[in-house]
Amino acid sequence: MKKKITSYWSAICLLIMLSSSLYAQKTTNQKPLIIKEQGAFSAGGTVVKSEGTFDPLKPWNVQQGGQTRHGDHADVFYQIPAKAKHLSMVFLHGYGQSKRSWQTTADGREGFSDIFLRKGYGVYLVDQPGRGAAGQTTKPTQITSIPDDQTWFTQFRIGLYPNFNNGVQFPKDSLSMDNFFRMMTPNTGNVDEVTIVNAMSAVFDKSGEGILFTHSAGGSPGWKTAIKNNRVKAIVAIEPGGFAFPEGEVPEGNRGGKGLPLNEFMKLTKIPIVVYFGDFIPKEEANAASLNFWRNVLATARQWAKVVNAHGGDVTIVHLPEIGIKGNTHFVMSDLNNKEVADVLTKWLKEKGLDK
Repeated sequence: MKKKITSYWSAICLLIMLSSSLYAQKTTNQKPLIIKEQGAFSAGGTVVKSEGTFDPLKPWNVQQGGQTRHGDHADVFYQIPAKAKHLSMVFLHGYGQSKRSWQTTADGREGFSDIFLRKGYGVYLVDQPGRGAAGQTTKPTQITSIPDDQTWFTQFRIGLYPNFNNGVQFPKDSLSMDNFFRMMTPNTGNVDEVTIVNAMSAVFDKSGEGILFTHSAGGSPGWKTAIKNNRVKAIVAIEPGGFAFPEGEVPEGNRGGKGLPLNEFMKLTKIPIVVYFGDFIPKEEANAASLNFWRNVLATARQWAKVVNAHGGDVTIVHLPEIGIKGNTHFVMSDLNNKEVADVLTKWLKEKGLDK
């Protein structure tokens, strides 16, 4: 009996080693990256102070007044390659995500940050206030532990759980799914959009002129970051959830908040913007609420592009299946074909003179 148990655990260990080896191969069969500089910093944030007087002689676990708390900042990891291009790329994640959604993929391949680092761009990866490594906040929230993996599987258009979409560009093995679900991370505080925008603007104050990448819920604060800080020279938005319309032109159902004064909105017309959407978004009303959600978002995106361009802007909406790139989920930047999508984006960057 003891021999059988030993053999069982030996087999398990062997499987783990083989899985680790396969993942390592996906990341090491590349030319070495030559990094001139890398580091991490906090950007923006607030400081609050409690009433009372602090006594340094009391034990650390005795609650006292007269103390400060630094919070509501962004956390940034950056890498600058040798012979870097003038413009860097600043990456903001979506809901339930952190900077990791740009760094890697569910099956261990390189994410957009490394792909474009290899193309000569400096990269700045952000955890927004109240998320990931920027977890210190000044306003509390309730963090739940309710199981919700299947909700996100469905909402992110991987499929209608438990079924994968036909032809989906997403790894279907159990290890990749486990990795994907473990990339989800909660809000650690009650953080509003203004706080995120202020922190993102502070990131650009430190990074300098660059291209802002946003994903999903990061889209709405992304538009307002570009309005607030003129160091944002272009925006690449992947399936943004909301849009910044001018006052009087906000369509029903837009998740980007109320309309902006025209003088603020006009700042979005001064920079090139491209918006990407993946596959499995129906043209007609569907039975699944998740599919209708994205159908409405895509329709709003097209309406928003017309408004921006009518005011003299430069917005391009790219629905990937319409250009022959099929099978993408909500995570266009980390799907199995993310290099193909990156090549399409690279052409746009060149067309707009953003690759110098």
